[in-house]
Amino acid sequence: MTYTGDVTVGGPADTRELPGLVITKVAVGPMDNNAYLLRDPATGELALIDAAAEPATLLGLIGEVPLATVITTHQHWDHWGALAEVDHATSPQTVAHPEDASELPVPVTRLVRHGDTVSVGNATLSVIHLRGHTPGSIALRYDDPAGPHLFTGDSLFPGGPGNTQQDPERFGQLMTDLEERVFGELPDQTWVYPGHGQDTTLGAERPHLAEWRARGW
Repeated sequence: MTYTGDVTVGGPADTRELPGLVITKVAVGPMDNNAYLLRDPATGELALIDAAAEPATLLGLIGEVPLATVITTHQHWDHWGALAEVDHATSPQTVAHPEDASELPVPVTRLVRHGDTVSVGNATLSVIHLRGHTPGSIALRYDDPAGPHLFTGDSLFPGGPGNTQQDPERFGQLMTDLEERVFGELPDQTWVYPGHGQDTTLGAERPHLAEWRARGW
């Protein structure tokens, strides 16, 4: 596998070709956000996770194929900075959790909750609601035969959970959701694609769960 997930703003995208889903990762914008373009190789259908910034970059990746869906992982502005432009250019279905949808700059045409699914052609993404970073933060799980793939937004990074502004209740909720809905359900080989920075695996992060709980952030 030549995919590393190591991308930088202004640099090239990195593409991973799975049997049922092609994943292209690109870094965009002043907050060094990751955006992920997903393509079903059988049907060609496209979905974008987080139209974060640099609409020209994202539209260049999308090309001439109609974009079917844009999924926004949570309400923070750096994850939807290009959403209005991408929506205007491609008229996709827009997807978000109801608790964050009102903060987005375009109408959300499909509200999703924990356990719902989103299709990308023949591929299926499962929605995991991870409360704490924001009320409506979601992750998207894709089950590949070789192991799951998980797009976590700002809820899980290499080294720990997302920022909960030192709020113990929000931190505790996010840790509980990560422990029960992510680490408790998915195997170590699960590949994690975060909203910023490098990728990781659940196996690399699992030994540190108690440490994260103890430090409180």
